[in-house]
Amino acid sequence: MELRFPKLYRYDRIREHCYVAVPFAKGTLTDALKVQIKQDGQVMPVQTKVTSYHEDGSIRYLFVRFLANLPANQKTSLDMEFAADCRNEYDGIQIEETKDGYVVNGGLRFAVQNKSKGIFSWLEDGNRRYEQEQFRGPFLKSGEETYGIELGQWKISEAGPLVAVLRCKGNCIGSRRISFELKLTAYAEKPWVEIGFRLINSTEKQLPVTSLLFEIFADETELQSNKKIYQTTGILELPGIQQEIGLDTIRTCVASSNYKTNLVIGTGGETVEKIVDAEYLLKEANEHFAEVFYGTFFADRTDKTGGVCATIYQAQQNYPKAIKADNSGLYVMLVPEGVGNVVMEPGMSREQKFLLHFHKPEESLVELDNRSLIYQMPDRPVISSDLFADAGIMPDIFVDKDKVSARVELSLIGKCDNHARCYGMLNFGDSPDAGYTSQGRGKGMPVWTNNEYDFPHACFLLYARTGERRFLDYMIAACSHWMDVDVCHYSEDPLLQGGQWEHTHGHCKDGVIACSHEWVEGLLDCYHMTGEERALETALGIGENVLRLLETPKYQVQGENGARETGWALRTLTALYIETHDKKWISKCEWIIGQFQEWEEAYGGWISVYTDNTMIRVGFMIAVAVGSLMRYYRVFPRKDIKDMILRAVDDLVDNCLMNTGVFYYKELPSLNRPGMNTLLLEALTIAYELTGDVNYLHYGKATFEAAVSAPASSAVSGKQIIGDAVIHKGPGTKNFAQSFLPLSVYYKAVTDNNLLK
Repeated sequence: MELRFPKLYRYDRIREHCYVAVPFAKGTLTDALKVQIKQDGQVMPVQTKVTSYHEDGSIRYLFVRFLANLPANQKTSLDMEFAADCRNEYDGIQIEETKDGYVVNGGLRFAVQNKSKGIFSWLEDGNRRYEQEQFRGPFLKSGEETYGIELGQWKISEAGPLVAVLRCKGNCIGSRRISFELKLTAYAEKPWVEIGFRLINSTEKQLPVTSLLFEIFADETELQSNKKIYQTTGILELPGIQQEIGLDTIRTCVASSNYKTNLVIGTGGETVEKIVDAEYLLKEANEHFAEVFYGTFFADRTDKTGGVCATIYQAQQNYPKAIKADNSGLYVMLVPEGVGNVVMEPGMSREQKFLLHFHKPEESLVELDNRSLIYQMPDRPVISSDLFADAGIMPDIFVDKDKVSARVELSLIGKCDNHARCYGMLNFGDSPDAGYTSQGRGKGMPVWTNNEYDFPHACFLLYARTGERRFLDYMIAACSHWMDVDVCHYSEDPLLQGGQWEHTHGHCKDGVIACSHEWVEGLLDCYHMTGEERALETALGIGENVLRLLETPKYQVQGENGARETGWALRTLTALYIETHDKKWISKCEWIIGQFQEWEEAYGGWISVYTDNTMIRVGFMIAVAVGSLMRYYRVFPRKDIKDMILRAVDDLVDNCLMNTGVFYYKELPSLNRPGMNTLLLEALTIAYELTGDVNYLHYGKATFEAAVSAPASSAVSGKQIIGDAVIHKGPGTKNFAQSFLPLSVYYKAVTDNNLLK
């Protein structure tokens, strides 16, 4: 199995930390330790984690960390092998449990302590030792009140020779107890550690975040008179500047970029600072896909015994942010005081991450800049799309290479790429929906999509088809936002707890949580592709919320809800069963299927109440139910389910297909317009899959051609500040999220039958 690295950086990366997720067909691999990665014949260190099993116990997804030597300005590849005699002998990181916490021995040595007031008890980087009192915060300030922090018990989330991940829950202590979670990620052979700080509004009131500050103080300071400021853009002048400064002064530096890095360098402990706010973003031109890369944002303080560089991950995307270095130390302002307006709604959370890079006093600013940029856009290996296709664990969306249509492929890619980019700590990873906003649902403010129709899952499927990394980065950014902002993490109402908010303004203001707007497949994809445990935890929490909702009176009467309500619930619960094999998800699936059967018998089809005196067909909602039933059928094939699916599709064709060859929106004279909803293509393709009858595909030709012929809208028509967001105008993500899978399965079916024009 080849792991391909495209050409990326201008410098060699020696023993670079990388990871990859690999899918496997049922019965192919049973032992995660029988994995070996070689580069030019040399066995490289690896660390494996199984993120999903097939029902027979064989591995479904394997997450593999490894070291790689990546050459400057060249592509390269490594080989992954599977054999009984694989040897991965590498000491790497070791975690020692103490009576009150852990000691991590790797590229850095540090200790963490349960129930402490700070992140580290001590830290050693080979140059110096930092004590607990030198690491302060992150401290929350809300209004005029500054909160202290109190940690709980540290737990090992991931342990191996390459990477150690520790997690700890805690509270910000003040007039209210505000929850948070810390995550530390340490790397073998490397003098850096990543800190993730996730603030959770665990109250029933809004939480204004006035500031969120982390500080690293020097072990000693001295007054210096040789103060001077250098400013440069790019790295050409840095060696000369650094030589002129020498090693006898306290050097401070702050830097940001989107093209060449702009650096402000101080001597004698001179104070330097940078801020990213809405006006900064509004006026700065940037051509990157922001989910992949915007630029970097770091601060460094170095003296004669060593230094530390702090890089905030995706700082511009998650503004407001600030960094500062001075004679006393280094300041990471995840929310700078007096800049922007961050207000977290009840139950909302948000994780912010930064990298602390400890180094020798002679470390070059060129290398600090290089590492900070790599942190923002790490090397990602690519595996062949054939591996995803052959594993058979996702829908058949892999068109034969000799039948590929450039017209269709470009349309699918354009639908994914062309969406609004929205900056802001509580907004990045989401986008407003122009349709909902224009309807007035946001009371004059943008209505956020909240990942409706599971945008991350569609991005992952496109990544699996193409191997283009930006689609994977879209998924990661969207899931990061989704599992923080778009999920209710605290509520006294159990019907809200753990659930996903339906599209609304402010992400959850005046919000509703309903089965028809709760998804998990994208979160599960994110867990497999990144190893991020919280993605799995969030998906399971959504599933629990769906189970509670299905017990309420609303879902007990046939025809009172559209077919998508319990249809989406069935899709969510089936996905969680495939992931966990826990039968608790299945019992409610059977109940939903029984309800669909009773509903059909009572009304002759899945028609639902609209006005008080009408019951109508809504084609796209029926298609949701068909797609969900088919997912369950693939796991538990039954004739009664197959027959019900085919009757539903036949009912759509008989009653919802217009003379124009497309399906109507809803079954009322006032709504009987061309719907053009691509979800119906999935239903037709399912009927074809079950029967082999290509006539079902013919019914979708007009809808398909209209969908792939429409030009992609531009996402770069302008920027504006609205509330706490800088919005790069463009379409929302809903259309691509809804249409990608239906278009892809239909595209595969028609090319297999040579029906594509």
